[in-house]
Amino acid sequence: MVEYFKLALSKYAEFTGRSRRSEYWYFILVYTLISSAVNTFAFILGDWVTMLGSLVGFALFIPSLAVSIRRLHDTGRSGWWLLIGVVPLIGIILLIVWFATDSQPGANEYGPNPKTGEVADITSHLVD
Repeated sequence: MVEYFKLALSKYAEFTGRSRRSEYWYFILVYTLISSAVNTFAFILGDWVTMLGSLVGFALFIPSLAVSIRRLHDTGRSGWWLLIGVVPLIGIILLIVWFATDSQPGANEYGPNPKTGEVADITSHLVD
């Protein structure tokens, strides 16, 4: 789980290529756990931790945007589809469905399939 989070962070502002479902969902899980922990401490300890929470959120915004765009690329969609999330309810549901969709088989216009292409060699010890 942490390996996928580190993998997403190592591609901090890489908006090209593709990301597997596991990389995306484990990143989101760790991001949520970190945010929840910081928010809990902020509630207990006060304002200075709230500022820390804002810094953590700001620091992880770009990697979360990048991994989301790469995940859309993996399903054969442009990263611009991320903007559909501003449509109330329908947009969020559609994004969740796309993020949960399996990789487009073979290479697509965004690169090789991370499950079978050269990217799979980097994460071959990780399970999808």
